[in-house]
Amino acid sequence: MTIEVKDVTKTFDGRKVLDNFSLDIESEHSYIIAGPSGCGKTTLIRIILGLDKPDEGSVKLLGDYKYPYIVSGTVFQEDRLCDDFTAVENVTMVSHKIFKETAREELEKLLPAEVLDKPVRELSGGQRRKVAIVRACCIPNDILIMDEPLTGLDEKSKEEAIRYIRDKQGSGPLVITSHSGEGFDFGRVVNL
Repeated sequence: MTIEVKDVTKTFDGRKVLDNFSLDIESEHSYIIAGPSGCGKTTLIRIILGLDKPDEGSVKLLGDYKYPYIVSGTVFQEDRLCDDFTAVENVTMVSHKIFKETAREELEKLLPAEVLDKPVRELSGGQRRKVAIVRACCIPNDILIMDEPLTGLDEKSKEEAIRYIRDKQGSGPLVITSHSGEGFDFGRVVNL
């Protein structure tokens, strides 16, 4: 599978945040979209996901693919968790194919067992981020797309999260945005 991002341009309030940007996202590869705040990383992610439309250019699914769309395990810049739900409930709610036992097992790879049954509003920012990462990785998906997934994590937690994400990536592509490509030596760094 290849997702072709071709000559994408997007302007907000007269300012071009993406200018004729192109990238082929291929299976079994990892892409780190790097750049400072405001350079268009989140906009690019939203266009790839079909949440925004480019002013010019296109995003197409290429190759021998039987569906007209892809399923993405996604981490947004905001955690987008349901505050009154537990970590386990936040993971299971996104797909009927995820069972509580599986969610608990996956969450315990990044979080202590004692926090899994608390409402996520009681968790720290880093713990909430880990719930968002696990939720994205547990969804049966064609691609993992993560917008600054390591925000709020200390160095040890970042390393654990990267190992977890890479393990869950499988043969699909992985797209991560970050302020820099540092610490992402496993992927192709694309600077915006």
